[in-house]
Amino acid sequence: MKIAFLADPLSGFKTYKDSTFAMMREAARRGHAVYAFEQRDMALEEGVVSADIAQITLTGDADDWYRAAPKAAMRLSEFDAVIQRKDPPFDMEYVYGTYLLELAEQQGARIFNKPSAIRDHNEKLAIAQFTEFTSPTLVTSDAARLRAFHAKHGDVIFKPLDGMGGAGIFRIGADAMNLGSVIETLTLNGAQTIMAQRYIPDIVKGDKRILVIDGKPVPFALARIPQGTEIRGNLAAGGIGVAQPLTAHDLHIAESIGPLLAERGLLLVGLDVIGECLTEVNVTSPTCFQEITDQAGFDVAAMFIDAVERRSKGK
Repeated sequence: MKIAFLADPLSGFKTYKDSTFAMMREAARRGHAVYAFEQRDMALEEGVVSADIAQITLTGDADDWYRAAPKAAMRLSEFDAVIQRKDPPFDMEYVYGTYLLELAEQQGARIFNKPSAIRDHNEKLAIAQFTEFTSPTLVTSDAARLRAFHAKHGDVIFKPLDGMGGAGIFRIGADAMNLGSVIETLTLNGAQTIMAQRYIPDIVKGDKRILVIDGKPVPFALARIPQGTEIRGNLAAGGIGVAQPLTAHDLHIAESIGPLLAERGLLLVGLDVIGECLTEVNVTSPTCFQEITDQAGFDVAAMFIDAVERRSKGK
């Protein structure tokens, strides 16, 4: 198979933990040809979507980890699979990229995750489709509504709808200290919509990342545990990742919504769960492959490439 990865610059990969690298390594191990390109390499010309794409060879070295052949213009439909792994921010450039990928699909490209499904599932807002699993949540730009939500619940998390890695997340307790400032800052004085959620005390036990591949959950989650006085468990915010078997409730959440998301074209999803509450549905570039594999011994990348092989063959 020929597999192309749409990713951020390869030079920035931290190979000891990068999930895209784990996918590439497993694909190469199976003898598949591995290619890479960035979003800026794509173009629509005379109705055809192509990109300047380089075939890469993995060296096995942790730092100097790849060799890239010269880039060549290739139609995305030439590949057996195109893996969308560009990180947020989910800005208009990202949206334009999904439009180009969607056009490439119409020309025969097989793209995972499906571009329109990525676009339709905001990683924060998508939980509103599964309210039976969520804590009380408000989405608005209105300061009065946000203040009323805080007054009702007393301990509240405020966060932007387009953040990643825990950026821009604030906790406001019962004393309402800095409530007005946080609301003004995050909403840009009422110009930007944000999310408020009742604080979930179980965050001290970890923000669990549950990976779902082609509708089936990986049997281990990575609990990202906040350190010190930090409220965020995100690894990018200093959280410590601990792999642990899925609880019965984790499994119930994953098995309840995973098949539906797979039907929509989301081959790989990262469900974030705190306690028994679903907090995010990650669809752009879910991570934690290597942490789970290293600690629990379950080969997540092999499960993922198995799914890509099946889907690429139309199974």
